Amino acid sequence: MHPNYPNCQALLLVELDGSTREVELLMEKVGPMCQSCGAWELRLAKTEAERMAVWKGRKAAFAAVGRISPNYLVQDGVIPRTALPRVLGEIDRLSAEKSLRVANVFHAGDGNLHPLVLYDRRIAGQEERAMELAEDILRLCVEAGGSITGEHGIGEEKKQFMPVMFSAADLDAMQRLRSAFDPFDLCNPTKMFPGTDAKVQRPVAYEPHPIEIAGLAQRY
Repeated sequence: MHPNYPNCQALLLVELDGSTREVELLMEKVGPMCQSCGAWELRLAKTEAERMAVWKGRKAAFAAVGRISPNYLVQDGVIPRTALPRVLGEIDRLSAEKSLRVANVFHAGDGNLHPLVLYDRRIAGQEERAMELAEDILRLCVEAGGSITGEHGIGEEKKQFMPVMFSAADLDAMQRLRSAFDPFDLCNPTKMFPGTDAKVQRPVAYEPHPIEIAGLAQRY
């Protein structure tokens, strides 16, 4: 995507909104604030084209990771913003323990994490270790005062982690409330609560879409 990012281990994108003068005043604060926290280089998008290139790189981050790893698992957790440095350090430690790389893409402003656990399912045991690492990261989010989901909710895969956040009494109260609105258990009956039966889908290898095979689209 050629967003012209610097060669660095971590990159923070900051976008300011408001009138021209308001943004100028905010920039006077943001720049020194970043430098005081250890930023060794600051770049300012001076044109709309430069701004779009910066965001194009961010939006294509998952596809870019697909170019450096044949498979990856995406997680979705949230933590307090103040816990971000410590949690990223712990993710590095867990990554080293499992001998698997993790690419962290997140909304730093609201503490919403999307760690991508990189692995190769052709190598025996790697997929299992990737699943374990992804689960360890969810537990880490809760321990840091966050949640097992930031924006995508609880489905078949994550319902087993509900007891990590809630007591049995909490879960019972939630289930009773749900049943009040869905007494016949018709709405996604196996979702959200542990103990409901459904087969959890395991990660699968990518298969090209028919329009890709026909040459009408290209995967990035």
